Amino acid sequence: MPQPSPRSEPAHAPAPLPLPLRLLRVVANRLITPRMRRVTLGGSDLEGFTTAGPDQQVKLYFPRSGQTEPVLPAPGPDGDVMRWYASYSALPEATRPWMRSYTLRAHDPAAGTVDIDFFLHGGAGDPDGEGPATRWARSARPGDAVGMFGPSAVFATPVDPGSGDWTLLYADACALPALATVVAALPPGQRAVAYVHVPDAAEVQPLPTAGQLTVRPLYGDTSAVEVVRADPLPDGRPYVWLAGEASAVRALRRHLVEERGVDRQAVHFTGYWRRRLTQDDAPTTEDLAEARERLAAG
Repeated sequence: MPQPSPRSEPAHAPAPLPLPLRLLRVVANRLITPRMRRVTLGGSDLEGFTTAGPDQQVKLYFPRSGQTEPVLPAPGPDGDVMRWYASYSALPEATRPWMRSYTLRAHDPAAGTVDIDFFLHGGAGDPDGEGPATRWARSARPGDAVGMFGPSAVFATPVDPGSGDWTLLYADACALPALATVVAALPPGQRAVAYVHVPDAAEVQPLPTAGQLTVRPLYGDTSAVEVVRADPLPDGRPYVWLAGEASAVRALRRHLVEERGVDRQAVHFTGYWRRRLTQDDAPTTEDLAEARERLAAG
């Protein structure tokens, strides 16, 4: 006589992961070039913090004037990032912290700190170019608070600078901290060419690496795409990493894919900022096209 099947136990859904939202405080703040400031952040929220490779991006939340800490909604128990972001966006504008994207420059597990490098926009000669992140970085003192979301594996695109026969890199001053992490991840002996676009020679930084790196500095208003177009490139299949002002990155990607025959799937590209626009401004048609291309490439 057939035996009844054992009653199957109900499947338990895995517990939602907590949102990677942290309140951190300034440990140190120093200039490393005339226009690059390194802020070291720490706090108990970094307990157990790990990174998963180079070019790890985070969102920073800066207090509004008169606030000692950024006002942020508490994460829900379901770990729903979109619900949390909707709550953040619903905060009154006068209260809602300014949000900007940055790259983790370094993580020191022993000290329990992370470093964020800020390129200082504006200044005495261009006060209108100084945004909330630059203002905060110029004046941040030990103990000052800032919110940090990320890095998050949900939104990250893996960067593998050793996956090609050689590596081509481009970064402007804003993307230089990310470039440094990518260069540091080059395998020993990996051939690489880095085009570093900065205002002047004082902003060129050392780029320690085990790879065989050639640095091509570009200054001021030099056209990066014209320099790359005129350069002979090494033989073989490259891995390409491009980051900086969005229109410059798009022009370089088009040149490499359409004129040099580089496989578009081998090109990692990110528009870090937009000329005359901030992250508070709506995306342009070109921004939306870039987002679609990134999704297609992912």
